[in-house]
Amino acid sequence: MVGFSIVSEALAARTAGRDVLAWHLQDARARTLALFAAYRQQLGDDLRVPCTPELNPPLWELGHVGWFADWWIARNPERNRGVQADPFAQRAPARQQARSIDADALYDSSHVPHDSRWHLPLPPADDTLRDLQASLQHTLDLLSDAPDTDDGLYFFRLALFHEDMHAEAAEYMTQTLGLDPFAAGLKPHPARQDGSTPAAAATVHLPATRWHFGVPGSGFAFDNECGSLEVDVPAFEIDAAPVNWARYLPFVEAGGYDDPRWWSPAGWQWRSAQGLHAPRYLRRADRQGWKQQRWGRWEPLAPTDAATHLTAYEAEAWCVWAGRALPTEAQWEVAAHHAPGFAWGRVWEWTATPFAPFPGFMPHPYRDYSAPWFDGRPVLKGASPATAPRMRHPRYRNYFTPERSDVITGFRSAST
Repeated sequence: MVGFSIVSEALAARTAGRDVLAWHLQDARARTLALFAAYRQQLGDDLRVPCTPELNPPLWELGHVGWFADWWIARNPERNRGVQADPFAQRAPARQQARSIDADALYDSSHVPHDSRWHLPLPPADDTLRDLQASLQHTLDLLSDAPDTDDGLYFFRLALFHEDMHAEAAEYMTQTLGLDPFAAGLKPHPARQDGSTPAAAATVHLPATRWHFGVPGSGFAFDNECGSLEVDVPAFEIDAAPVNWARYLPFVEAGGYDDPRWWSPAGWQWRSAQGLHAPRYLRRADRQGWKQQRWGRWEPLAPTDAATHLTAYEAEAWCVWAGRALPTEAQWEVAAHHAPGFAWGRVWEWTATPFAPFPGFMPHPYRDYSAPWFDGRPVLKGASPATAPRMRHPRYRNYFTPERSDVITGFRSAST
């Protein structure tokens, strides 16, 4: 059975009424502002970062979070209709229009190409912060009068989880940039995982079962969680916890990064292009053993820590070398719901399942949340230390392209 503490927080947020939801929105904003303050303290007011595929300009991220909430709540004439709302309904002008600023042309991620974000005439940091405060206050005012129903609260919950996702992405970016996300007083999320102590055995065994995907019942659900799909899951064995460095490093030390036998063609092409002989943030310090880079600092690697910042290609290669396999999404969910001691929540975990819609999929009003990404990239399950507790749900489907290692990603293995 899934651990109560983590899942109950996620369920509580997905079903939160107006008062509790107001607290969550303010809590998410406090984290956003603390992360932004850390960026500003270390980068200066211009907040310059290099233009790379895995980054966004921090000032753009901040403005986008407020714009998104305004677009779907304050400016949305159909905000009370929930998933039935017309996403193309005519919007009221953005609050920035009073200053002759076209916020839609700046912050609409659906229409503003990624690389162009470094060249936009973004408002300065202090103006952006004032817009963000005005947006939150407007959101809370509208929330106090919103229908206390799933439809009436849908966009408020969507804005909450959207902000949590961007806060998590901001923590990923600090790792890439070598910054400290806690420099301005931000506290890490509580160090928790479902199944607080992994099972004594290294693996758990599950009998054959039939599994039903999707989020049942009332409350909020992301569109890719909806639909109807039942699958037969044969009996299988799966690791009780994600693969740790003590299990992963023998593959590296045996020359696994230099042996194409273990890699898929796409994985070997990626490894060759990167020129890696070990994971991205690891280095061997002669007699001192392995060290891991965290936020720009090299620290001794703890062998019992989950192996992290690994691509799907690296996870697959280790599994081939070890005679194992990545679990399917169905295997992962069955184990998370039914295997005592199945520990998750330390890393996002690659699976062998491509991200695809369940039968009956209907896109929600935020059309670009799922549908553009049904392209074969893998599903990830679990959560990371940067994931807000209210986001940690065993049915949640994360998805990244297989070469991403900036994300806090790891894996566990299953029987072949």
